[in-house]
Amino acid sequence: MKSWFGFWRKRQYHLNKMTLGELVGAYFQHYAIQVYIVLGVVTGYFALSGMTSVVPVAISAALAVAVYPLAWYLLHRFVLHGKFLFRFKATASMWKRVHFDHHQDPHNLEVLFGALYTTLPTILLVTGPVGWLIGGLPAALAGISAGLFTTCVYEFCHCIQHLSYKPKNRFLRRIKKLHMAHHFHNEQGNYGITNFFWDKAMGTYYKAPEDVAPSQTVFNLGYTEDQAKIYPWVARLSEIPSDVSPRDRRRQKLAS
Repeated sequence: MKSWFGFWRKRQYHLNKMTLGELVGAYFQHYAIQVYIVLGVVTGYFALSGMTSVVPVAISAALAVAVYPLAWYLLHRFVLHGKFLFRFKATASMWKRVHFDHHQDPHNLEVLFGALYTTLPTILLVTGPVGWLIGGLPAALAGISAGLFTTCVYEFCHCIQHLSYKPKNRFLRRIKKLHMAHHFHNEQGNYGITNFFWDKAMGTYYKAPEDVAPSQTVFNLGYTEDQAKIYPWVARLSEIPSDVSPRDRRRQKLAS
């Protein structure tokens, strides 16, 4: 992947081998983050310059931030962890890029960031129409801007969760522990990134690994060898280390 400033060329970035300073540099020079920031500034500017009242603009922005955890939870649980995308040739490569690769190699920063062709339409669809109904175009742009900057916050917190680094902040330590359990113990829970309210509301929250049984599909998301025989498209695009058991892979633990 290429960044506008070339930082991402000819290198791979693995969070279990990076410092916090290296992460900050890589984060702000990744093309996806650059796009979110630029679009967030542009949409925010036009929202403020075109508004006739601050109230609908503020409500739209606040609502975009408030609805983000629910939107993420539903997409993460039912789409990214669903089994229907890998069953179709047309969507298999997208599923592989968007989430399968991340669970195969959770520390690979290149596949941690969402793909723009999936994230941008989602942000627009979740935040834009509601804002439009509240206050027309300026409110819609305000919601989109808030959604873009919220995505930046989520992505950075997501990076911290996979970084070989023990946060000093209590909140960051907590969400890191919960997310690491999702990746290395049981992927059928703790779907949130910074907010686990909807996990608690939907019954998918667990506080510690000992609270639920370990999952045998924590790294392949249910795309097993048997599934690959029936739906081969992801396997053809991957080098899947099928000889490595979940128990052995679970031994690679991050500092919590």
